Amino acid sequence: MFGQIREAFKVTKQEKPWIGAAMAFIFLAVTAVGVIIGSTTGHPIYAAFIAIPFALLAAMFFFSFVANRAAYSSIEGVMGAGASVMMAIRRGFTTTPMVSVNKQQDMVHRAVGRAGVVLVGEGSNGVRTLLADEAKKVERFVPGVPVTTVLVGDGEGRVAINKLQRTMKKLPKQISNNQLREVRSRLKAVGGMNMPMPKGPMPFNRNARMPKR
Repeated sequence: MFGQIREAFKVTKQEKPWIGAAMAFIFLAVTAVGVIIGSTTGHPIYAAFIAIPFALLAAMFFFSFVANRAAYSSIEGVMGAGASVMMAIRRGFTTTPMVSVNKQQDMVHRAVGRAGVVLVGEGSNGVRTLLADEAKKVERFVPGVPVTTVLVGDGEGRVAINKLQRTMKKLPKQISNNQLREVRSRLKAVGGMNMPMPKGPMPFNRNARMPKR
């Protein structure tokens, strides 16, 4: 875990060079508040011991928030960024990256979960055609299963890369576990393509554990 935190700190510091100083300031500020409160009751040392764990927690929470944003920034615009974010979802979805791609390097990734099949496209406007074609192919393999298409990127009708996980997790559950196993089995035959993943730790939620990738 400490190795993961150290790696995340390195990546975050590249994007946010001030992260170390900011964490130190938060730690000292929270500790100082504790000491001041303790001084009013006549127990500054005792209050300091109590404040230190809260100061550490506040500094780590701040780091988690900033590291989350820095991790997304480090892979934004990189080929396969959408797939890396999808694969970082710990539970609920099984992702197959780059199931469809064109000459402009527009690509579609496929995830299967209780929400059905989620197709995520990233690239130029040409990816809309890829999404439509892939949706038709999925419907032939698993007729009747809900298919959701998502466009990643900036602009109208697209989902920002840092909101992709949240968007997928909010999708309603529409198939049972037994249906899910059947869908995964059928789509396994469709397969996907190998692709390079962006380097560095994967983005993570501020409510989740420290980054694992």
